Amino acid sequence: MSHPSPPDAPPSLPLAGLRVVEFTHMVMGPTCGMVLADLGADVIKVEPVEGDRTRHLLGAGAGFFPMFNRNKKSIALDLRQPQGLEAAIRLASTADVVAQNFKPGVMKKYGLDYAALSRLNDRLIYVNHTGFLPGPYEHRTALDEVVQMMGGLAYMTGRPGDPLRAGTSVNDIMGGMFGAIGAMAALMQRAQTGKGQEIDSALFENNVFLVGQHMMQYAVTGQAAEPMPNRISAWSVYDVFTVQNDEQIFLAAVSDAQWAAMCTAFGWSDLLADPQYATNNSRVRLRPRLLPELRQRFAPMTAAHIAQRFEDNGLPYAPISKPEQLLNDPHLLATGGLADVRLTDGERAGQQAPTTLLPIRLAGERLGVRLNPPQLGEHTRELLHSLGYDEAAIATLRTTGAIAG
Repeated sequence: MSHPSPPDAPPSLPLAGLRVVEFTHMVMGPTCGMVLADLGADVIKVEPVEGDRTRHLLGAGAGFFPMFNRNKKSIALDLRQPQGLEAAIRLASTADVVAQNFKPGVMKKYGLDYAALSRLNDRLIYVNHTGFLPGPYEHRTALDEVVQMMGGLAYMTGRPGDPLRAGTSVNDIMGGMFGAIGAMAALMQRAQTGKGQEIDSALFENNVFLVGQHMMQYAVTGQAAEPMPNRISAWSVYDVFTVQNDEQIFLAAVSDAQWAAMCTAFGWSDLLADPQYATNNSRVRLRPRLLPELRQRFAPMTAAHIAQRFEDNGLPYAPISKPEQLLNDPHLLATGGLADVRLTDGERAGQQAPTTLLPIRLAGERLGVRLNPPQLGEHTRELLHSLGYDEAAIATLRTTGAIAG
């Protein structure tokens, strides 16, 4: 199926006219750049001459580059060579926002840190994406899985004694989103002060924010939060049920009105009339008895039949979907939630693949794909020209290996 990809950047987009230069790789930094790009910024990805290594990852990493690098341009520079580094510094000094997610000290080594670049452009907003905010942990090597383990998220996701990372790069993605939020806040402040500033977004602190509700639960009640598979639910019906043909479906009834609607929908007048089940809290206390009863009643039914009854009565339910099934989800297709991008690397280079858009609308419109994920160094020559390099200088840079593309 073909999905729309708007070709031009409408000037009405909120960040149109802003230049973002990103020195990023993997997921966290590129997510920040993608958010700003989708909102209209001119985002330039600085890659090493051999390319961002996420272009060639296998398995779970195969979707990283095409997912998080749309609406960007690519310039390929060898920062280890003086000419390549000079071009990078010249480019970064023209930016409204610079984003990076390398280990502490790497950008300073190249003179691409905030202290150095802000001397060239005091309006610069500089976003660091790191593992930890400055403190005792800041020099540790962090990964999404590392901070999920040490930050309580894996404990809460897995069963007791079996910590389990979340099924997507939640901290990398949200860390990049918080970097973008920080950049936009700094842009608003710059409009008042005329000055830029440095922003820090970190994986560990992002993860702690995600589990903050469980930390607050303990602070308020004195009771430690149980891992989610073992938690005491606040609602009596709030679980996955296995039904006919071993299909599974999530069902919920989170109020007394919903309990009554569910019982009425399935003709369970006996449950509705039982005074022991009259209130949600009484049903929660009796869950060890109630849930087996409900499982037995739902088991002979098809998932489709149950879903239709829940749909007709406005009750919460959900099929247990796999990610690949969402590519054909009727709601996403009808609402423009997917758009095609051209793949740049690997066996499917040049082919189209659907990608998910930001989950927001502005003035009733989704934010689409204006630029495909860039080929390595696709815009190197164009961008160097804009920085004042002539053809002879560009040829010299290419001969010395300082650039690619």
